[in-house]
Order: sequence, then C-alpha cells, then structure tokens
Amino acid sequence: MTVALVRSAPEALSPDNPFDWPAFGLQEDVRPALFAAMAAGTPAVLVTLYDVIGGAPRGVGAQMLFAGGEMTGFLSGGCVEADVALQAAAVLADGAPRRIAYGEGGPADIQLACGSRIDLLLERITPGDAACQALRALTEARRPAVWLSDGRARACAGMGAEPVSPAFLQAAQDLAEGQPVCGYSPTSFALFRRYAPALRLVVLGGDPIALAVSRLAGEMGVEAILIRPKGPEAPPSARGRYLRSDVETALAEVEPDPWTAVAVLTHDLDQEHAALKAALATDAGYVGALGSRRRIPERNARLLAAGIAADAVDRVRAPIGLPIGGKSPWEIAVSIIAEIVAETHGRAAEPISPS
Repeated sequence: MTVALVRSAPEALSPDNPFDWPAFGLQEDVRPALFAAMAAGTPAVLVTLYDVIGGAPRGVGAQMLFAGGEMTGFLSGGCVEADVALQAAAVLADGAPRRIAYGEGGPADIQLACGSRIDLLLERITPGDAACQALRALTEARRPAVWLSDGRARACAGMGAEPVSPAFLQAAQDLAEGQPVCGYSPTSFALFRRYAPALRLVVLGGDPIALAVSRLAGEMGVEAILIRPKGPEAPPSARGRYLRSDVETALAEVEPDPWTAVAVLTHDLDQEHAALKAALATDAGYVGALGSRRRIPERNARLLAAGIAADAVDRVRAPIGLPIGGKSPWEIAVSIIAEIVAETHGRAAEPISPS
C-alpha cells in the first residue's frame, strides 16, 4: 500500500485555514461525525494512528475523520494534521487506502517536535458500509465494539464475538481481546481499534455546582443527564437531558451501565439516600456523593441499614471529586470531572471503560 504522498500548501485547503485554530480536534470520538456523514450519504476518510515509536503527544487509537469538507479529531500536536488532510483528500478521490509514517522513515519535510514516529492508516468509508453499520448498531446499543481493517476490507463486531469475515482479519480480532485500545497484526497487516460506549454522566441536583458539572460535561462531549425531582418545567441552559421525576424513576429510565457515572449533588439528605440506593443497585461504573468527610459514617450506616451490601456502599466516592482545593462551582466541577476521568482510565480504581 505504498503510494506517493501528495504535497501542497496547507493554505490551499481553506481560505480561513482551520489549522490556525484547530477546533476540529476538540471532539475526541469521531463516531458521531462518521455516522452523520453516512446518514447524509457522504463518503468519509477515517484515519487511525495504529503505532507509535517514542513519546508522541497522542497514543495509539487516536483518530481523525474527513467528510464533507469537515474535520474531526486530531493525531499529533499540530505537526501532521494539515498534511494528513491532503492525503485524506487523495484517498477520498481515488479510494485507495494509504499507510503513512511521520517521523523516522516519513517525509523529510515534516518533522515531529517530539522526535517520535507515528504510523497511520487512511481508509475511505462509503455510505452503506457494512462495518460502519455494525459499529453504529453496537454504539447505539451501548456495547463495546472492535473495528478491524486493512484499509480495503473491514469488519466490526462486539467484543468476544464469533470470528469475522474475511478470515485474514481474525488475527487482529484475536489481538483485540485484552489488549490496548488499538494495535495491528504485522504478518498480514490488519489493525484493530476498540470502541467503548460513550461516557455518560448523571447529575442529581439543581444548584450552581450541579449546573457547572452538567455544563462542563457537555463541553467535553459527554452526555449529561440532569435529574431534579419536581424541578422547574423549563430545562436549564446546560446541554443534555433534563428529568423531573423522582430519582428511582429517573435512574430506571437512564439504565446506568459500566460506562455511566452518577454524581449525587443534592443537599436534601432523603433525596441523596434514595439516589444512592438506586444508583448502587445499577451497573453504574462510578457513583459519587457531595458532602464532608464527617458525614460519611452516617451516610454509610443509613445505606447499610437499608439493606445495601457493604461492598456496594464502599463504591461511593465521597467526598466526590479530587482534592484540588477549589470551592467555586466551576472548581468543584473540574474536580468531579477529573475524578471521573481518572476512574475511566483506571488511575484511581477499577476502570469504568474497557478502553
């Protein structure tokens, strides 16, 4: 799959040159953009960083998507994205996949400041692509998925699923079990890229802290669900869903799974107790509660008296958030989101995401 690389001035890509302020890189998960392109009947180019040598800014599994003149995601610290856009335009035009290296062994006119080498696969995805349809179905069902591709043939299956077709993708599928988010089979090249269900954050409360947490989550692209029983009919200006039912009903509607975090931020002790009881009965990967350390024994005793198992009570992160010392709503929101992100990546406890 060796091809001559396209060369042109980045300024020719757009009169406003999006690389001056690369806002396209703020969206980490390219799946929504991919599904939107497919629904619109627009072909796309998916770029996957599948190997890194050295200390690159982005790890394996980083992706970009090019579709309909728009870009989503980023692959480096700004060193390669403009050139990748040119290569993606060529892939979109001729349909031929490309494997490109930047750094050692790559184009001499593009240097990586970190001194590393990154390897990318660029593949064109057309509307109706079976693998893309499978990925969308698994994503909507909130099931982990693995994408398998050599650039021309591809498949997508749930984790632990039966072997896929064509058979040469099976080596990559086997490697995906229990491995990092992305990798490849070198003998007959094929990569795997694992996808976890998108992180969701359920926030119980209605004060400025709850609003700040919901808004910050929305800015990060996290699905935020704000629960305020018997709250105002009009939703707040924060992004995401707003539920006014009691906490048990609301959580039953949400159906928390291992990729759902629940932040109980109410100051009503009975409401807090009901929310914790309901959340601990679900598969939520993270449950945290607001309040001081001196309240923990009382809170835990009440949960135990209500029949909640001790190991379940121990799941509650309290006081919620990392101890960064902030007291304002935004500072507390940062601490809560930071703790959830740490949990997601397995830095503080068991990960709530397999990726």
